[in-house]
Amino acid sequence: MSTTTSIPASGHPKPLSFAERLRARERMIGYWTQLPVPAVQERIARHGYDYVCFDAQHGFHDYHAVLNGMIGIEAGAALAGSACGGMVRVAENSIAVIGQALDAGARGVIVPLINTAEEAKAAVAACRYPSGGGMRSYGPMRAGLRSGPETAVMNVEVACIVMIETRQGLANVEEIVATPGIDGLYIGPMDLMLALGGSTINDPSKAEDFEGALARILAAAKNAGVAAGIHTMAGDIAAKRLNQGFTFASVSSDLNHLDKAAAEHLKTARLALVS
Repeated sequence: MSTTTSIPASGHPKPLSFAERLRARERMIGYWTQLPVPAVQERIARHGYDYVCFDAQHGFHDYHAVLNGMIGIEAGAALAGSACGGMVRVAENSIAVIGQALDAGARGVIVPLINTAEEAKAAVAACRYPSGGGMRSYGPMRAGLRSGPETAVMNVEVACIVMIETRQGLANVEEIVATPGIDGLYIGPMDLMLALGGSTINDPSKAEDFEGALARILAAAKNAGVAAGIHTMAGDIAAKRLNQGFTFASVSSDLNHLDKAAAEHLKTARLALVS
């Protein structure tokens, strides 16, 4: 799928920004990071992922980790010649924490626990300057190095994505996604499964209900013309969900992969020992 717009006066195609690609419902594959190590994010960005998302809700990323990690992503993407964008799953639907993530250079935010259209409206307002009808405070200490100076331009260069992960959010998903300024929906599958009554995050007795919920969210996003994303635990599951109709999918996390690789190498080494 194309990632360029019309050719400007310079004669060179202008690449689409991450937010533009998201709004165009391009299929994208991202990576989830929980570890506050910029060199990790730099390495991940070199592999060609479309985005890397910092988990500032359940991961170990504070503001400085996000700031340094964003620099790492852009360095890795530049070395690889890729267009990897940095996103942040913020800790809460707060104008302060959303503004900090965007000021640090995030190309978009994923806002958790959105239950109503009013909450979605608040998330949008936190992402946009007044020139776009928002309430974002001006202070792009790092983001201003690559965007602006017009805030109208800066408004469209970032994406506002809201999470559907509760029973109430699912019930209101059509109203939520119709909120002006929402660029995408993102599913937290574990919380959604628990919200649907699952006794565990992979409760097989709730699999049919869970897939029905996904279908409803997908239909709502498609009808509204916005992106639909989901977290997955492996590349094959990401492909399955993209083939199902999702437009972007995140793969596992650096912490999970480190944990799994460490256990597997230890097991291999011990099994190969000669008595």
